[in-house]
Amino acid sequence: MKLCRGFFLPVLLCIPMALSGKEQKITLIHTNDMHSHLLGFSPNIEYTPAVTGDGTKGGWARIMTVIKNAKAERSNPVMVVDAGDFIMGTLFHMLCRERAFELRLMKHMGYDVITLGNHEFDLKPAGLARILRSAREYGGCPTIVSSNIIFSEHDERDRALKEEFNSGTVKPYFVAVKDGIRIGFFGLLGKDAEEFSPFAKPLKFSEPVETAKNMVDILRSKESADMVVCLSHGGIDPGNPSLSEDVKLARKVRGIDVIISGHTHTPLRKPIIEGKTIIVQAWCYGLWVGIMDLAFNNGNVTISGYRIAEIDDRIIGDPGVTGMIDGYKDEITREVLARHELAFDTVIAHTGFDLDIAEEESNLGNLIADASLWYVNKFADQRDPAAKAVVAIDSNGLIRDPMMKGKTGKIAVCDLFNALPLGIGADDTMGYPMVRIYFYGSEIKRTLEILTSLSKLKGPDYFLQASGLRFTYNPYRMIFDRVTGIWIGNKEEGYKQLDYSESNKKLYCVTTNLYNATFLNIIGGFTMNILKIAPKDRSGNPIKDLAQARVDADPIKPGIQEAKQWLGLMHYVRSFRAMGGTGYPEVPDRYRGKLGRIVSEPSLNPVSLLKRGTYMTWIGFAAILVIPAIVALIAVFVVKNARTAHHAGRGSLQT
Repeated sequence: MKLCRGFFLPVLLCIPMALSGKEQKITLIHTNDMHSHLLGFSPNIEYTPAVTGDGTKGGWARIMTVIKNAKAERSNPVMVVDAGDFIMGTLFHMLCRERAFELRLMKHMGYDVITLGNHEFDLKPAGLARILRSAREYGGCPTIVSSNIIFSEHDERDRALKEEFNSGTVKPYFVAVKDGIRIGFFGLLGKDAEEFSPFAKPLKFSEPVETAKNMVDILRSKESADMVVCLSHGGIDPGNPSLSEDVKLARKVRGIDVIISGHTHTPLRKPIIEGKTIIVQAWCYGLWVGIMDLAFNNGNVTISGYRIAEIDDRIIGDPGVTGMIDGYKDEITREVLARHELAFDTVIAHTGFDLDIAEEESNLGNLIADASLWYVNKFADQRDPAAKAVVAIDSNGLIRDPMMKGKTGKIAVCDLFNALPLGIGADDTMGYPMVRIYFYGSEIKRTLEILTSLSKLKGPDYFLQASGLRFTYNPYRMIFDRVTGIWIGNKEEGYKQLDYSESNKKLYCVTTNLYNATFLNIIGGFTMNILKIAPKDRSGNPIKDLAQARVDADPIKPGIQEAKQWLGLMHYVRSFRAMGGTGYPEVPDRYRGKLGRIVSEPSLNPVSLLKRGTYMTWIGFAAILVIPAIVALIAVFVVKNARTAHHAGRGSLQT
């Protein structure tokens, strides 16, 4: 009898309580796309987590308070999860490879399971491996699940990351047991997110839907999971949720109970229910935290409660987390900024108005593009006109945060950096370097067509900001042929019309950062070569390795000392004149609004629609003419046959 008890008791304890038919509760607290925004904003320097009412939003100390309160209010198990992109967006990520601030802090805050987003690959596979290794060395990180990464066979560039995966730092899936309920987690990088991961090479990503089917099968069959949760960096389109990656995922893959979505920065206040799958997303940057109470009964998972906790100045931040972040700030100043005679909270300028970014010409976009052009030309040989860049191009996708005047109008180093924070150079140091490349006039036009057409198809990240030119476009013209006029120059020195015909082989010096140059180099492949652009050297030869076009900030030293775009922005803003009695350089009033660089001239006038049209326009025009003609011929044929049949019928009746 004792033997029987000793055998059966452990077995009975392992049987999930769910089999009893009693409803059980599980709470999931979720975030996504935190992007190293450890501090409240905007601006950072006005964030006061120890008191309320400062007007800022976000801040991980406040998130910690929300997590603690949610756990204290419940007697059921609570798990904290994140759907990826926890790094890249503020000065804190500048030491993520060496210190892994974000992962260490998430571990301290009680995050249980997280996944990897596209920005975790911004520093290349070797960089991500260093982040994971540093996190382990400095105290650990949450459980990380990533299910659709495919490593190369023999390429050394992803070897270190593969070793981290093999060591168990990152798992394809994870099963947590809470009150007898087996909860299976897996993580996906979506297709759109993969497009934004150019530095992940040689890594590849398996198809998300097929991967999810495999993971669900493993978790349900092999691991006997009662509940399956997918942490998906796929996304939800607020304009058309039914066509979103994560909604399609739920529709095509049975057996997923919950999808914690990320990537698209979607403020989704209420869950989407697709079949039996619950889909949620909590905006971005730690502005929201989702708190989802789930009921589990007889194998079914339903929502018993859901709310969005808005992270703002009504919440007192956790003092322990605040202290940790203050220590991180000191490390950033000491190890990153001091060499540039900067400090984290140092005020370097003043603004009397907000500088924002939008899917149109914006004042922040103009400021950043002007800074790029000004900075690159500081390193040009002034005796060589061909070395001077005449146009600067920037993309909205790399301009991350607005610069808000807040209560005081003061612009600190940390806030200015947040506007342009991303990237890594070819020298493996943080921040995108500037490049100097050469285009034909026709290629400048194709570059601007990305703004007029591709951004409408692919989203606002593809919208471009420009300096050194102004142009007009007609949104009613044929796609990829909407630009109607381009003028090179500026308001101070005047503009000259650009000949962008294919016959003009004059080279124009253009500057942008390495990421954008890489994108421009491959955009032809995205558009069936309609927007084919080939960055060239000053002799007109296509550049095979764009790293060779980097701007050297110190030619005296051996090698290329990369001119970092974020530093160029700092120097440009510091160059403004001190005005208005603040004692700080003042952002000029010309940036208060638009500067007329991007002008939409909608018109259905046939001349406007066809003038200087490329083959795309004429193909479209021909189609417009041919289709009605075909329809007319079909109509004539149908009417003729109908008459013939009618007469034949009458003859039959007469007979």
